[in-house]
Amino acid sequence: MAWIATTSFQIPAINCGRAIGVNGGGRATVAAGFGCVSLAGSYIWRSSSSSRANLPFASCALSTDAGLKEVVQTNKAPAALGPYSQAIKANNLLFVSGVLGLVPETGKFVSETVEEQTEQVMKNMGEILKASGASYSSVVKTTIMLADLKDFKAVNEVYAKYFPTAPPARSTYQVAALPLDARVEIECIAAL
Repeated sequence: MAWIATTSFQIPAINCGRAIGVNGGGRATVAAGFGCVSLAGSYIWRSSSSSRANLPFASCALSTDAGLKEVVQTNKAPAALGPYSQAIKANNLLFVSGVLGLVPETGKFVSETVEEQTEQVMKNMGEILKASGASYSSVVKTTIMLADLKDFKAVNEVYAKYFPTAPPARSTYQVAALPLDARVEIECIAAL
């Protein structure tokens, strides 16, 4: 039988972990951590009659320390429509929530056309990226949600203007409905 007790220490930019372990064979466990990920490993001792005697054991844990994330908010993009942030910075990444084609000053759609909504979505996203110190060239992944997949080509024409070289990885889906009956919603992840 084995047991592990782990403690973590906060050091700027590095989260170092230390594990103290004792098992039936008297061997110690090891643990290390960087950023918000910690790894621990050991050999689990079992009786020699067990078919799994001396199997290696590994564990990975992600930190949920609220100090490791920062809320990004700008008045130059529409406010969140619910209990979520416009974007979150965490671990040198920026996670931008789904953006709609709303005019920030009015909270209304720029128009009913998917082209103009997409243009406004991209402008709003640009303001959120700028507020966090990122740019369109920092974006590594986008997800596009469409009310109608027939709008795919029209959205691509607008979207391509914002990513002329080395476009990010992307997924596009047709969804049953979008907030406020939007035609398009786009979220992204950017490297900082």
